Order: sequence, then structure tokens, then C-alpha cells
Amino acid sequence: MPVLVASDLDRTLIYSSAALALTMPDARAPRLLCVEVHESKPLSYMTETAAQLLTDLGDTAVFVPTTTRTRKQYQRINLPGPPPAYAICANGGHLLVDGVTDEDWHAGVQARLADECAPLAEVREHLLRSADPVWVRKHRVAEDLFAYLVVERELLLEDWVKELAVWAENRGWTVSLQGRKIYAVPKPLTKSAAVREVARRAGANLTLAAGDSLLDADLLLAADRGWRPGHGELADTGWTAPEIAALPERGVLAGERIVREFLKATRGTAS
Repeated sequence: MPVLVASDLDRTLIYSSAALALTMPDARAPRLLCVEVHESKPLSYMTETAAQLLTDLGDTAVFVPTTTRTRKQYQRINLPGPPPAYAICANGGHLLVDGVTDEDWHAGVQARLADECAPLAEVREHLLRSADPVWVRKHRVAEDLFAYLVVERELLLEDWVKELAVWAENRGWTVSLQGRKIYAVPKPLTKSAAVREVARRAGANLTLAAGDSLLDADLLLAADRGWRPGHGELADTGWTAPEIAALPERGVLAGERIVREFLKATRGTAS
């Protein structure tokens, strides 16, 4: 039976130039491979070693990119290795099968959101009304499922984020601060639910996972084994759980370590 590997992308497997955390001398920096271009500019990277490991992983496991990105944002990523048969976008709102949305899955997600939490319009209106234009750069709605702000992190008031989290909690939503983005996401919209569905379809008997943010916590808890890097919301809050390894590496080298751990665990199961 196959092993399923579900991994977050940004700041877990792939890294923007600002998130690389290359603290070593320049001459010792790892060679990087660009895996995303946006508006004709390179945007995201992984090490060349990680790229080769990911190619090997795609040949030995069911690799499932699992991201909060929209489908359009995900589809501009060009990961090494065989094209994934499954991908999870919009934090579980869309399950892609050979690159195409599973409409039945999406309809089921929409029904759960309508039943269990406040509507997106209410949350978006609150964000527009309460966020200070001094530090907000963009207001965005993703796939008509959740909302996020792009902010100037240096000017952002931490108390505002805490107050937003309490407000959202009372309406069945959760808040996550990742880099320059503040996400407001319905609680029933989870990566773990979509990963369980992929595991069922693939007949997987073991699920491995990795992620760095609070939106990845449910994914990690649903896996048999998981890894988190030494950066991100989970590391900053000291989050841990049984069968979850907290890695010391930060930045793009953490991504390389995570793929290495995936491959080692997958091969260990096969032997």
C-alpha cells in the first residue's frame, strides 16, 4: 500500500528570497533552483539537493502538495519530479485530481461552511472596517472561501491581530499571521479533511506531513508522522505534538531536511 506525503509549500518546501535564511558565508551557500516565476520574475526557490530528493520522493510515494494558495497561485509553481496526481489548494477548499477541481468535493466543502460558521461577507466587512490603512497594503478574497490582508509587518499592531483572533473565534473562523499576510479562514476549511480523502482514494496506509503555520497544525495532527521547520508560527509558539519532529533548521535548508526525512521514512516503510 502506498505512502502518502502531504506537505505545505510556502516556507516549508519552497521559499521566497526573503525567507531563504542564508546565514552562512556566501561561498558556502547552497545552489538554488527557481521553482516559481510570477510576472516574469523569479519568486520561489528550493535547494538543488532538495529538488533531487523531491524527484526521488515522487517515484516512491504519493506526493500531495497541500497549500493555502489559490489554484491560480499554485499552478504557477513548477516542482521537480513527476506531476502530482493530487493537490490540495485553498486550505482544503479545492481538491485537484490531475490538475482539475473535484467539483463534488468543493460542493461538500461549501455546504459545511454554510452550516458551521459566519459568512465570508461578514468577515471581509470586519477586516475592511477595522484594519488600519497605514499598514494594510492589500485586501484579498481567495476562491470565495476565505480572506487575507497583505500588511507592512513592521507597522502592524500585535494587539489588533489578537483582537481579530478573538472576534473570529466567536464566529467559527481562525486567524493566522504568516510573513506579510494575515489570513482569516473558516474553521471547517482544513487541509486535514482533504488529505484524509486523498488517503482514502489512494489506499494509503501511512501519511507523512510537514508544515510551518497554525493552518498546518490540523494537517500535522492528522498524519502518522510529521515535521515542522525551526521557523514559522508553530516554531514561534513552541507548538509540538506526539509523532511531530521539531527540526532545528530554518529557511531553505529546513525545506531540504524535510524532503530528506520524507524520503527516509518512505524508504524505511518499503524495506
